[in-house]
Amino acid sequence: MDKIYQLKTAPQCNPENVIQGEKYRITLLTEQLIRLEYSEDGVFEDRATQSVLNRDFAPVAYKIIETEDELQIRTNSLQLNYNKQEFKSYGLSIQVMGNISNYHSIWHYGEEIHDLGGTARTLDHVDGACELEHGLMSQFGFSVLDDSKSLIITEDGWVEPRKKNIQDVYFFGYGHDYLKCLNDFYHLCGKTPMLPRYAMGNWWARYYEYTEDSYMELMNRFEKEEVPFSVAVVDMDWHLVDVDPKYGSGWTGYTWNKDFFPDPKRFMEWLHKRGMKITLNVHPADGVRAYEEMYEQMAEALHVDASKEEPINFDVSSPEFMKAYFDVLHHPNEEAGVDFWWLDWQQGSNSKIEGLDPLWMLNHYHFLDSGRDGKRPITFSRYAGPGSHRYPVGFSGDTHMTWESLDFQPYFTNTASNIGYGWWSHDIGGHMKGYKNDEMAARWLQYGVFSPINRLHSTKDEFNGKEPWRYNQQVHQMMNRFLRLRHEMIPYLYTMNYLAYKENKPLVQPMYYKYPEAPESYEVKNQYYFGTEMIVAPITESCIKDLNVAKVKVWLPEGHYTDIFTGMQYIGGRYITMYRSLETIPVLVKDGTIIPTTKEIFGTDALENPKSLVLDIYPGADAGFTMYEDDNETKEYEQNQCVTTEFKWNQETSTVVILPAAGDTNLLPAKRSYKVRVHNCKGSEVSVACGQEKMDAAVEYDLSNNVLEISVDNCDVKKEICISFAKPVQRTDNEMEKRLFDFLNQAEIAFAVKNEIYSLVCKNKNRLSVLSQLQAMEIDEELLGCLTEFVTAE
Repeated sequence: MDKIYQLKTAPQCNPENVIQGEKYRITLLTEQLIRLEYSEDGVFEDRATQSVLNRDFAPVAYKIIETEDELQIRTNSLQLNYNKQEFKSYGLSIQVMGNISNYHSIWHYGEEIHDLGGTARTLDHVDGACELEHGLMSQFGFSVLDDSKSLIITEDGWVEPRKKNIQDVYFFGYGHDYLKCLNDFYHLCGKTPMLPRYAMGNWWARYYEYTEDSYMELMNRFEKEEVPFSVAVVDMDWHLVDVDPKYGSGWTGYTWNKDFFPDPKRFMEWLHKRGMKITLNVHPADGVRAYEEMYEQMAEALHVDASKEEPINFDVSSPEFMKAYFDVLHHPNEEAGVDFWWLDWQQGSNSKIEGLDPLWMLNHYHFLDSGRDGKRPITFSRYAGPGSHRYPVGFSGDTHMTWESLDFQPYFTNTASNIGYGWWSHDIGGHMKGYKNDEMAARWLQYGVFSPINRLHSTKDEFNGKEPWRYNQQVHQMMNRFLRLRHEMIPYLYTMNYLAYKENKPLVQPMYYKYPEAPESYEVKNQYYFGTEMIVAPITESCIKDLNVAKVKVWLPEGHYTDIFTGMQYIGGRYITMYRSLETIPVLVKDGTIIPTTKEIFGTDALENPKSLVLDIYPGADAGFTMYEDDNETKEYEQNQCVTTEFKWNQETSTVVILPAAGDTNLLPAKRSYKVRVHNCKGSEVSVACGQEKMDAAVEYDLSNNVLEISVDNCDVKKEICISFAKPVQRTDNEMEKRLFDFLNQAEIAFAVKNEIYSLVCKNKNRLSVLSQLQAMEIDEELLGCLTEFVTAE
């Protein structure tokens, strides 16, 4: 195979970490990660596998006690007991040390693992929930990765089956240190690569017979609506579909339908000029038939008699086929403008090589092949088992359009991080069957904007599309705002993209990653950290009749938080049932947070490092955020070709500092403009300095939202910017009476009830007394819940 298909691996372990007998080998990779091998012939595997690439961990301190028939190994974290025989539950056990569990911290070989879940191959045809594969995180403190049947990756980049009847198991005993477990998993199985910048934006997809004209018309309509997209996902009708039955179906195809797209290169150039990348759907299972434009070239490469129109079967087990598959079928289309491929493999896990899943093979080679010219690799396909995180982005498949499916997706995405799979892309809004429900579509899109990849998609049905104007006016406008918001967040998201690579921290993290000893963190299964700064609680149920709000149970850790949409402030350390109109979902940040965004969200501007930034600062504690930038499209980030800009807020001195850009400043515009928005504060005079020189600044106070805005233009990115407040920032309160009035004003309930409630709140400033009187009124339970949120937020 070509050099580009040869992975850089370090499969040899440190010999100091090995305890070996005649038929067993135990490798202490870390004090919490153990490789267990058993082979009757005493021959063990030291090459990389489909799942495991690197075993070159540092030396581990351990103690060993050995007798003729027993082996005890102890690290600071684990105690292993082994009878030196074939691995059995009665002869091999490992205990996780520490106060993890009273009864469940010991694993006996072969026992069922009770973990917090991983992910699944696909959500195809799922209506609601589906069964999950195993993950690495467990409240019992351990999990297991069985690599016994994983194929070997050879030095030349190909694969070969493993020896049969062996055991090759990795025991992860990290207790509740989930992030450390994930960090070592990424070393063992390979890092998550960075995605190109454009992947952070909105993706448009629909299974539909678009033509060049109709697609352009659609994109122009989105432009008129001021809705940005960065990726055009063109489903299978780009190629010939209605073919002569003698060739079979048109499900697989590589020849453009020139009736729909007369000049494919022109079409793709038009998209590129708009700042959009393009991916084409391909179902490769049927190989290449004689009607395809490239049939003769494929036949020649594979020594098939083209005159007989023999079909060229898809054969992922053949290096010769795979070479022609890329050289003939894909590379010419890429030269014409295709940026990456959507691999829609749905034909199972069998191939001519025993144990070789075609899906894994396609993901592996397509990803590597896409980076052959130095650009940053990307592919788009289903999950094919542990190690699949190396080949982002994941396509989760064709879900049903139901509330139950929506409710499952946040949990499904959260647990995927438990097996290191951080870049799922769902069919936002659902794909097929189900029903049209404007509210459900709205909530699904809100979740999509705060999910790893925001890709709108739907099946081939004239009534089934995700264009915002298909919905009622309120939903239409909300969708437009949220789609713009996704692009505004790209500076934040791209930094998280980098942290996923550099620090092994997935964009989406379940709450128990940071609070593993808090029982509540395991209960809020749909809630998650979105990057380092935001806590998101998607709403996945319909509005409460007459109150026109929907609810979600939220757990906030200790601290003081602000909802970035409503400005409502909350005291943490508790559960709170939050109620939201169709306009928002709860997205909360803690005091001492800085979030960088941009208003440069359209066209090619969205693909570049912006000339202007918005910094949203939530005071109350010191804050810092280091924004990462690079060239957005090559692999140079692996060589640290990047630039960072650090933003700071000092609570004591009430100052904002933008430090000089560090790194390769040629990647940035020479000058930048900033709008600094300080939330939950009263107005104040400010002064601005660039280096030692004072700068002019425009200062405005948004009274309705209690936000102080300071705008400074043309700042040299190599100089420090300091914004100083004339006096210490004073926090504003929640203005409960105003918020309560706005809620009651829109609620469709009796006027007498509204007046009684509002009068009570206005007259009584003791919140505990207000709450007790509200409870005594015997009002509707959901109404009481809404009022309780207002009264007890702070």
